[in-house]
Amino acid sequence: MQPPSTPRTPKRGRPVSFDRDEVLGQAMGVFWAKGFAGASMSDLTAAMGIASPSLYAAFGSKESLYRAALEHYVALHKEVVRRIMELPTAHESIEGLLRNAVTVFSRTDFPSGCMVEQTAGEACDMSPELVASLREMRAANDENFSARLRQGVEDGDVPAGTDIRAVAAFYATVHKGLSLSARGGTGSEELNSAVTSAMAAWPLLVRA
Repeated sequence: MQPPSTPRTPKRGRPVSFDRDEVLGQAMGVFWAKGFAGASMSDLTAAMGIASPSLYAAFGSKESLYRAALEHYVALHKEVVRRIMELPTAHESIEGLLRNAVTVFSRTDFPSGCMVEQTAGEACDMSPELVASLREMRAANDENFSARLRQGVEDGDVPAGTDIRAVAAFYATVHKGLSLSARGGTGSEELNSAVTSAMAAWPLLVRA
């Protein structure tokens, strides 16, 4: 008589393989368009082309995925911002930051506005740690203006008596306004006109 056969352990399915940058780009688009709270897991899995178990296995949670998507967003623009910050004068760099914002915020192949700035009103839907991280990211954007003005003072193209804090706050606010306006449907021509007006104030703002 044959001994009873040992039941076979069911084989686990193969882990789904995917290009991390590609799926993060898709997740970034969903979060950018809908915000953190507005992006459902079904929205994300449909855009990323992976099932929920694979998403959780790869990223752990919706919040972890959002953090990774934010890092992907920042990485996409980091090199361009670095080059703009290295332009010869503070005037050129600050105008460059604003013109680049118009380009990014009004591109038709991405959602409009700034992914980081648009989350400012979503604090109640996020963990305190994520809220703090986003606050730091927005502060880093603002710091670009201050840092470049300080460099301008050192280089001599910005007068030493300039109120760096006030001037930086003005242009950082313009930057935020460009994001909000683009989100509301304002086109690049009008946004660039606003940048031209903001830069026309430079001689009055940057002086001893």
